[in-house]
Amino acid sequence: MRAALRVLLNCYDYLVLYLGLAWLGILCLAWTPIAMIIYPLLSERRGRALGRCVIMAAFRLYLASLTLSRRCSFDLTALDALRDEPPLIIAPNHPCLLDAVMVISRLPNVACVLKADLMNNIFLGAGARLAGYIRNDPLRRMVQLATSDFKCGSHLLLFPEGTRTTVHPVNPFKGSLGLISHHAQVPVQTILIETDSPYLSKGWSLFRKPAMPIHYRVSLGRRFDPPQHSKQFMNELEHYFAHELLQGKAFSPTNSQPTQADRTQP
Repeated sequence: MRAALRVLLNCYDYLVLYLGLAWLGILCLAWTPIAMIIYPLLSERRGRALGRCVIMAAFRLYLASLTLSRRCSFDLTALDALRDEPPLIIAPNHPCLLDAVMVISRLPNVACVLKADLMNNIFLGAGARLAGYIRNDPLRRMVQLATSDFKCGSHLLLFPEGTRTTVHPVNPFKGSLGLISHHAQVPVQTILIETDSPYLSKGWSLFRKPAMPIHYRVSLGRRFDPPQHSKQFMNELEHYFAHELLQGKAFSPTNSQPTQADRTQP
């Protein structure tokens, strides 16, 4: 009987995994033709607001669907405190592909810095352009677009590592975040993403089933003022993330939850 239950549960896990991926693809593809049609019809301001709202709603629906399966859990409530904050650079660590999905699902007015090839992706490109997402190259243009977007009260999601983490606890940080913060004089809000699974980490096959259930938790870290020297700032930021992630207890859904005051104190 136990063996039969294990087989059934394993089959259910595969079902959740593959239907979840298909569901995310359907949500993105369904929005693509609509975004392409309305992109030239709306003003930049209205298109950006609509595009970001739809992406937030779609990602929230996707994560809610995974939660209903009881094979994934997402503790993202800490991000709600940022919804009405003035312009910020939101800087998370980057353990897996779902990191941007988790952050964007809670924030209605956030731009995301994307790799150039993703801006032309059939699943993401049209929606990203409508939402006013920003290409990561060339660097000067990226800084200019981000600075301009802050004037609209937006947040900017930018991963300091530039790619998913391959070196524990974090990869060496890129300098673009410091440049944008210095140029735009916008503070940096750090985000700590914890998970108990390597699912969708760097090198993980999209269709490889992990051990389930999987748990994710997002908490607010320290907020840094705009730097005077971007290189020195990035070194400080990298040290902060490494310290926090190494000092923090290994993630477990039974661990006590850190308070926002603990995470935001300087």
